[in-house]
Amino acid sequence: MNPQPTTYRSNGKLLLTAEYAVLDGAKALAIPTKYGQSLVVEPNDSNVINWKSYNELNEVWFECLISFNEITTTDEKSQPNNDVKKRLLQILKTTKSLNPEFLASDQGYDITTHQDFNRLWGLGTSSTLINNIADWANVDAYQLLQKTFGGSGYDIACAQNNTSITFQLQPEQNPLVTTVDFHPEFKHHLYFVYLNQKQNSRDGISAYKTLGKINSDTIAKLNTITDDMTSCTSLSDFKQLIETHETIISSLIEQSPIKTRLFSDFEGAIKSLGAWGGDFVLVASKEDPTAYFNAKGFPIVLSYKDMIL
Repeated sequence: MNPQPTTYRSNGKLLLTAEYAVLDGAKALAIPTKYGQSLVVEPNDSNVINWKSYNELNEVWFECLISFNEITTTDEKSQPNNDVKKRLLQILKTTKSLNPEFLASDQGYDITTHQDFNRLWGLGTSSTLINNIADWANVDAYQLLQKTFGGSGYDIACAQNNTSITFQLQPEQNPLVTTVDFHPEFKHHLYFVYLNQKQNSRDGISAYKTLGKINSDTIAKLNTITDDMTSCTSLSDFKQLIETHETIISSLIEQSPIKTRLFSDFEGAIKSLGAWGGDFVLVASKEDPTAYFNAKGFPIVLSYKDMIL
């Protein structure tokens, strides 16, 4: 037994291109954030897991005791009433199925998680936890994600990398993740605005899948935009790429772009990130847009350097 605590940390995430279409093999540009989540594991003598989760204000937002019987039982009737604990047990059970040696000795632990961003921001509360637990248990984080939350896995790639990446699903193997240097000369003209709404990605994905409008031509166009964004050197060209991308995704999901719906009088370009309708948007603007968005009722405006690793 190692009496010393062990700390794992994972980066948060933002998906800049190919939202929705990434699930069908489109190449996406994704960037890890300075914000993230840590998991601290410390052995104790109690023969139970004492779990505490802290938010960005260092307040406990969730805590529970977990017995090892709860992790190993298959009795559905013994499920906890608390939804957070139920989800946590699902993750631990799945982790143990991937590595039977995980939590095999009834060794007790004090476990604390600390996230330094608001859970409602959509920066990866779940993916950072999944990646941290996968690191602790020495299992494949992509497999653990697929067996619990699902999704493309780009958020796991961001959790594991300290630089921007392109991400592309591949049949029957782990995704193709390539590190890229995305620090454009005009990055001081890029901002991230929180829309005050937590978006449920699973709902958005379900609607996208139901429409079934993706095809190989659209994927090729999005791949080109991802490559062009990665190498773009001009703010005006970047704005054009954003607008073209928004038009393509708008057609795929039959929703109006966020700029059309809420910010039609804004002079810069605005792009939804991830599932449309909530969380953060990317804003490309020659002038600092903070006053504009504050006046519209959106107080959280972060610069590129404040958000991105």
